Amino acid sequence: MNFKRLFSSFRHFALVVLALAASNFIAAGTWAQSITMASTTSTEQSGLFGYLLPEFKKASGLDVKVVAVGTGQAIDMARRGDADVLFVHDQVAEEKFVADGFSVKRFPVMYNDFVLVGPKSDPTGTRGKDIGAALQKISAANAPFISRGDKSGTHAAELRYWTQAGMADKKGSGYKECGCGMGPALNIGASSNAYVLTDRGTWLNFKNRADLAVLVEGDTKLFNQYGVMVVNPAKHPHLKSADAQKFVDWIVSPTGQNVIASYKIGGEQLFFPNAVK
Repeated sequence: MNFKRLFSSFRHFALVVLALAASNFIAAGTWAQSITMASTTSTEQSGLFGYLLPEFKKASGLDVKVVAVGTGQAIDMARRGDADVLFVHDQVAEEKFVADGFSVKRFPVMYNDFVLVGPKSDPTGTRGKDIGAALQKISAANAPFISRGDKSGTHAAELRYWTQAGMADKKGSGYKECGCGMGPALNIGASSNAYVLTDRGTWLNFKNRADLAVLVEGDTKLFNQYGVMVVNPAKHPHLKSADAQKFVDWIVSPTGQNVIASYKIGGEQLFFPNAVK
């Protein structure tokens, strides 16, 4: 047996195998490129990301791994450097995020609105366009109200409305915080026939409505703006800032804005693009 020739053949075979493995690894790495996005439960539970992100991947080849939590938690996550891009809806907190140097610029992306849902019979008489008057009636009647209580953008808006109504410390004995996302809060509201403040997008995608219906809408205070920011690489050099910028550039472009506008449920548009570059 010619061991020298056998060893040479084996070495050649091993080199071919290693080369193929390396090639596959590189290819897999190319296709598996991804960024991490910290965002809100409303963008996730409304179904928007399930519609939007595949279109972004077609355009860029990038996957987006979404961590959907309350806006406050999402901002904390981005501050720690655990996300490449931030997509939330609390403009005051977003502007502070930029002012503190955690992003260079905030980009408005889209808007919808908040609505107050509650029992169709509306026992406290909240139905109308005045969110402040509705909350005052809920407080006076000690009616059941489910708050997210999770420092989300929706929770921040809800607390602002209580304050504007002069009810910051007078929410009534029926007021309960669940410390949960929008979907779970609506589930609790549906099972307990309670009032809930929700973003319209999640409500339209919510299937377990039971006896709940939209009671208050159309108040200008209920405007709900979303913004997107690349986390500053000067704070966290390990982040994929260039790829995160690709997402921001795409979503504020006419293509990305058209995708947002085309997302509908039952023929009703959930989000309205209003990017400002």
